[in-house]
Amino acid sequence: MSHQHDHNSNGSAGWKMYLPAIFSFLLLTAGICADYFLPDLFSGRLRIIWYAAAYIPVGLPVARTGIRLLLKGDVFTEFTLMTIATAGAFFIGEYPEGVAVMLFYTIGEYFQHSAVSRAKRSISALLDIRPDSATVIRNGVHTEVTPEAVGIGEIIFVKAGGRVPLDGLLLTEHGTFNASALTGESRPVHINEGANVLAGMINEDKPVEIQTTRMFDDSSLARILSLVQDATKRKARTEQFIRRFSRVYTPAVVLLAVCIIVGPFFFVDDYIFRDWLYRALIFLVISCPCALVISIPLGYFGGIGAASRNGILFKGSNFLDLMMRVNTVIMDKTGTLTKGVFKVQRIVSRGLPEAEWLPLVSALEAVSSHPVARAVVAYTEYVPGTLQVDDVTEIRGHGLRGMVNGKQVLAGNLKLLQREGIEMDNSWATETETIVAVAIDGKAAGYISISDEIREDSKAAIDELHEKGIETIMLSGDKQPVVDQVAGALGIGSAFGDLLPEDKVRIITQVKEQRGRVVAFAGDGINDAPALALSDVGIAMGGLGTDVAIETADVIIQTDQPSRIAQAVDIGKATNRVVWQNISFAFGVKLIVLLLGAGGIATMWEAVFADVGVALLAILNATRIQRKRF
Repeated sequence: MSHQHDHNSNGSAGWKMYLPAIFSFLLLTAGICADYFLPDLFSGRLRIIWYAAAYIPVGLPVARTGIRLLLKGDVFTEFTLMTIATAGAFFIGEYPEGVAVMLFYTIGEYFQHSAVSRAKRSISALLDIRPDSATVIRNGVHTEVTPEAVGIGEIIFVKAGGRVPLDGLLLTEHGTFNASALTGESRPVHINEGANVLAGMINEDKPVEIQTTRMFDDSSLARILSLVQDATKRKARTEQFIRRFSRVYTPAVVLLAVCIIVGPFFFVDDYIFRDWLYRALIFLVISCPCALVISIPLGYFGGIGAASRNGILFKGSNFLDLMMRVNTVIMDKTGTLTKGVFKVQRIVSRGLPEAEWLPLVSALEAVSSHPVARAVVAYTEYVPGTLQVDDVTEIRGHGLRGMVNGKQVLAGNLKLLQREGIEMDNSWATETETIVAVAIDGKAAGYISISDEIREDSKAAIDELHEKGIETIMLSGDKQPVVDQVAGALGIGSAFGDLLPEDKVRIITQVKEQRGRVVAFAGDGINDAPALALSDVGIAMGGLGTDVAIETADVIIQTDQPSRIAQAVDIGKATNRVVWQNISFAFGVKLIVLLLGAGGIATMWEAVFADVGVALLAILNATRIQRKRF
């Protein structure tokens, strides 16, 4: 059943949609009663007019749609099938059956419309968090405007209990926000002054002021809304196949129906045209591909909706199918399995006094937004602009080079200093923690020891993936001893350290080349864009505010929880299971009733069940996934 009704299902438009079916049902019921109790009175022209009046309210919209599609060149549609079948029933005098087929078909349409609307509401539940207005402070006056009318750098006011309309930086000392609509995570988020606040969050504490950093259309919320709405456009292979199949199937069915009418004329002695026409009409009703055409997309709608409620955004139903088949998950360490929140542990001088080189490296790191750089700046409490910083170059996978107060400063991993030919003693290489190695004017100065913390649910996430028989591999640009330590704590089989971005790409390529591998890569979406793009399924972790993540990844996990990867696999499997249940059920029932119909055993009433009944049961099965808890 294709989507025929575009009425608003709320308010008065909702019940008005059912009026034609109610009118037809009442007339049909009265007509059947009259046929049974008053056969002599209810006959001839009166009977035809009565059933025609019952047929027109439900039959005319279907016939009109069929004719419109016919004029566009789309000859074989379900609308054409239903119109031919019911008009044929009238032609042979089976008026109640003709009305009943069209009435139940229309009722099925209403159910389908309702189910699709519910599924789309589930998918677009995020649309409810789109703020209607923003209170902007202009010349000291609070003015209510639409979020689209607020410029970058303007200050907005959000009262307690209000929804944040645009992305920005918190100007108030601190605030507590509910981000559950964005992340699916119920715990409130505590944000300090100067930190990012995202559109869609609810201010749970006192009134706050926020300086906007993006226009509304560029906000994380707006991008996620469009992402969710576009998700249904990228079809799974099963969905594409069913659509292609129905284009071939429907004309084939019409041809077979013609054969059922004409063929027996040459082989049956007591050929009665009316009987074989009736069988052909039953065949047409049964063969309508409604159950398949609607219940399969509906199953995928449900899967995408269920995932979005759990803070997982699929960019299309094709990725639901792929996620189900994933047998290898490759994960970045920093920011995915670990928190990516670094803290300075020790400062070790090796050549220059700490007071001489630490301020220089702090000034250089203040230019970078890398979590390690932020940790160094936070530790030294360096105020940007204190020292003169020039000619800063970021060497991918290595670190930073720049001039600070006229001195050349290198800050990064050991590879950076080795590459620049700087001599270091062996103790640097044996350090088990992550280090920022520093050289000033070509000479080793010392290093900063930094540690990262494993996420609370990383171990559970790895265990869940292993229970599903999915292999896990960890990649990191960090030192091999640090990587081995984290891998050991989490129970990850293979772990590779000292990697540049291109090394990660090489390893993913090697794994993908192995026969039967379906690879998902999970990364923080900032440095891992090439790896996200290369994998069969790219998963961006905590990608809510990350442009690169939203652009490159196929699946976005809005929370920072690796355990959602296993949940995404479960949702993919549940969706696929429902879709194939519907395909098997629809084909099975239709095939049985088709054979009975062709053999003259099934009547129009069985045909109605095989078409509308099967479609309704398939729709109900598809909506199960929306209610399922993962």
